[in-house]
Amino acid sequence: MTQVAYELPTANGAYRAARIAFIHSLWHAEIVREAHAGFMEEIEALGFPPGAVDVFETPGAFEIPLHAQTLARTGKYAGIVAAGFVVDGGIYRHEFVAETVIRALMQVQLATETPIFSVVLTPHHFHEHDVHQRFFHSHFRTKGQEAARACAGTLESLARLAAA
Repeated sequence: MTQVAYELPTANGAYRAARIAFIHSLWHAEIVREAHAGFMEEIEALGFPPGAVDVFETPGAFEIPLHAQTLARTGKYAGIVAAGFVVDGGIYRHEFVAETVIRALMQVQLATETPIFSVVLTPHHFHEHDVHQRFFHSHFRTKGQEAARACAGTLESLARLAAA
């Protein structure tokens, strides 16, 4: 049997279809959902069926790591993608939130051995005017596409390691 990007080896040498969880925050959802759109465009182009991705929502980025951990522990997902937008709202909080989320996602990845891909972004400055809205819509779509390529490549690499 020839292995493709969306199949993973099982303990008995058979293959199972890879499922991916996509978690995104609802804070600035109109921008963050662009990451999902870009991810879906690219992951399908890479050979994954559209139904292989389950979508989960959280109120904000801070809640993403717990969802990622809970999903990873189910054993249903070969990979988990996290998308969120942590902006400077005028008080010194965004850097703490962004660092905490990214650090926690790495801990989940290492503890569960489920790859986690981050599209949790923190702009240096964000203003809700048209220029920034257009820029970040486009940027999140691009980052979603990049996450899809990273996800597919990592799943293929891990499948090769498991089969060796």
